[in-house]
Amino acid sequence: MAKYRKRPVVTEAIQWTGENFKEIIDFTRLKIIVFTGLNNSAKCFSWEECEALVRKEGLNIFTLEGTHTVSIGDYIIKGFADEIYPCKPDIFEKSYEAV
Repeated sequence: MAKYRKRPVVTEAIQWTGENFKEIIDFTRLKIIVFTGLNNSAKCFSWEECEALVRKEGLNIFTLEGTHTVSIGDYIIKGFADEIYPCKPDIFEKSYEAV
């Protein structure tokens, strides 16, 4: 049976601090959704209201597998085809090193 080694790759990532919503928006190119209340509608009337809502309700991102909630401290990683996905900090630190 043939064996394979995964090629090393340099990727981009950003850590969600709960306070860097604008940076997350810029990094993900708006691939996020803000859930408001029980009806899951994306309604924001001002930037400040949107930031406050994300702090209160959490950050959700669109991935190839569907919508995922990002916890404070999680990393958001950009893949080969500009797809994004969350990663828990302990897994991120074991899998990646700064370049």
